[in-house]
Order: sequence, then C-alpha cells, then structure tokens
Amino acid sequence: MSQFRGRRILAGALILVAAAALAGCGSKTSDEKSTAGVSADVSGDTVKVGLLNSLSGTMAISEVTVRDSIMLAVEEINAAGGVLGKKIVPVGEDGASDWPTFAEKAEKLISQDRVAAVFGCWTSASRKAVKPVFEKNKALLFYPVQYEGLEQSPYIFYTGATTNQQIVPGLDYLKAQGKKSVYLVGSDYVFPRTANKIIKAYAAANGMTVLGEDYAPLGSTEFGTIVNKVRSSRADAVFNTLNGDSNVAFFKEYTSAGLTAASMPVVSVSIAEEEVKGIGTQYLKDQLTAWNYYQTTPGAANQKFVAAYKAKYGADKPTSDPMEAAYVAVYLWKAMVDKAGTFEVEKVRAASGGITYDAPEGLVTVDGPTQHIAKTARIGKVGADGLITEVWNSGKPITPDPYLKSYPWASGLS
Repeated sequence: MSQFRGRRILAGALILVAAAALAGCGSKTSDEKSTAGVSADVSGDTVKVGLLNSLSGTMAISEVTVRDSIMLAVEEINAAGGVLGKKIVPVGEDGASDWPTFAEKAEKLISQDRVAAVFGCWTSASRKAVKPVFEKNKALLFYPVQYEGLEQSPYIFYTGATTNQQIVPGLDYLKAQGKKSVYLVGSDYVFPRTANKIIKAYAAANGMTVLGEDYAPLGSTEFGTIVNKVRSSRADAVFNTLNGDSNVAFFKEYTSAGLTAASMPVVSVSIAEEEVKGIGTQYLKDQLTAWNYYQTTPGAANQKFVAAYKAKYGADKPTSDPMEAAYVAVYLWKAMVDKAGTFEVEKVRAASGGITYDAPEGLVTVDGPTQHIAKTARIGKVGADGLITEVWNSGKPITPDPYLKSYPWASGLS
C-alpha cells in the first residue's frame, strides 16, 4: 500500500554478551535468553517493557489513550509487588503514525533496551511492519486492537478481536435487523481492504448486496465525493473501516449530506468512546459500533477499571475497547510470566494457553494454539452523552477463529 513508504527495518539484532557469563565457567547470567533470540535484561530488581504507540500523526487520536491504559496497568502491578518480584520499568517510543518508524522503534526496544515484552501498535500496517522484527528476534509483542484476522505469529499475542469476534457479529446484527444492502467505506491499507474482502464473502453467502466500496488515504479529510456516492446508493447501511482522524471528516460530511442513523446507519469498527469525543456526539448520535468492551459494560471489574482510569487521567476521560485490551494485555503477560516462573520468551509462550483473567470486558481466556483471546462480542449505540450503550452481545466469549475455518463461506480467503 502507498502508506508503507518503504521499510527501513534495521538489519540484524545486536549481539549481546552478558558480563556475568565472562566471570567464569559455571557462573549464571542474569539475562533471560530465547534460543537464537535477543536476551531481555532482567538484572537487578527491575524488568523493562516496551510501549510502542503513535503519540503524533493521524493515529494519535486513538493511540495516546492506549499508552495511558498500559501505564495504568504497569503502575497497578508495581504497587502490588511487580512481576516475579521485579518492578516493571516502561520504555516508551513514538511510532509517529509511520510504519517504518514502528519497525525501527521495535528493533531499538528489543535489541538496545532489551525489554521483556512490547505492548503496542494499532493499525494492521504498523503490526505487519513490526512482525518480522519480533519474529527475527524471537521477542514478544502484545497487540491490543481488533484486526482483519488471517494471521498468526508465534511472537504476537492478539488481545483485541479477530474477525469472528467483531466484524462477523456486526454483519450478523445488520442481517438480523433486516438490512439487505451495505456500502463499504475504509482507509486505504491492509485492514480495511482485507476486512472488506471478508465482508463481501459474507454478503454473498447471506443474501446481502454490497452496493459500493471506497477507500481514502489515512489522514484524508476529503469525503465529499465518497459521501455523495454513499447517499446515491440508497444502501440499507454503511460498514465503516476508516481509521484515525479521517472519521472526523467523514461523519461531518455524512451529517451535512443529510444522512442519519435512522436513514442509513453506519456500523464502525474503529470508533470507540475516545474517538466519539474527538468527532463530536452531534455527528454520531445513534450510530452503531462493534466492539468487545464499552465504558458502560456492567461488572465490578469494569467499575474498578473505569474509576482507576478516571482518577489518574481525569473524570472527563472515557475508557474504550482498545484501551481495555491493552490494559488486559499487561495483566495477561504477568500471568504468563508468573505461570512460567521466568521471563524467557519460549517458556512464557508455552505457559500461555488456558490462562484466564477477569477483565473489565468480562472473562477472557488465552487460546494457546492461536495466541488470540476468547472474547464476548458486543454491538453498541452512541448516545447523546458520548457514551456507547450495548444493544446486543454474544452471550458468552467467542473462541477466536482468525482464519475463519469454521465458516464455509470463508474458504479460500486465507
């Protein structure tokens, strides 16, 4: 895609020799090593983790608060004694909404800072840019955002939804509401294009017509032509895979064109409470979202999370699905390390399967074979107060199926 602007992934990992290994035969290094991978520095009473998020550029509207929620989890875990008796030291880097920069910063965190794990990325373009870096170095990435599926990596844990936990439930909801035609609008990179390929396969098998499909560059603010095409299509609904601040321009244009949730509802999969605040509730009232968590999700664990987040960052700061998935990721990593009894990557991976956590979104379970998370799907409606209220949920956590193997209509997609 045009967004990739060439990969500047740094070649080769730095060769790190532990000083303790030179002290004499039989001396024990304080580093945790992965076979042929870069060792994490766990010397002393601390362990470093990487935070890799866009703090600038078009994706900052979404990713800054993800960084905030990771920091909240780190502080809570440290206050409770840390991980294996070590306090967590976060090392932050700005991916700057630029995919080659994400790859460079990932290499730095692994090879120079020698972190035990990295938490971050948002867009699938950023994830795919860093994926070979983590695989080459045999280091762990915890990726907190819903994505298009059709991927697995031994060195990535996917704590956001895969396709059968968000996009497919969103389509099922539209179908149940009697919607027979959709228009597809997305940003021009891998997630929207792959998601829409899946949506078209679903539509063909479920009596739904796709009346149009349009893409805009990430960061685009020109949506007059696309919105006019959407309006002229007279589709029953729009499925929106735009990312970042392009959503602001899109929904303002949508409203200006006289389109409403009543006349042509939009289902969005990258707009959560933080984006609602940035776009403006007057443009989003009654529009639909598909996620696995909302600030309004009931339960004691969520009440505690919301209260802690607002106490730290401000009473007017909402919580959202990607923030919650990032927060949960830190606790899942801690549980994996505790179970493994070590920070060593291969042993942490081996310990991951079956780990459960009473998350703000509800009970989640790590699926060992896919390194995805079983999650409850939720459809929500944006209210005038800027919060999203659930109108439907799947009733129980959905087992992740990143390659949609359980859906006959999806054969041939991967």
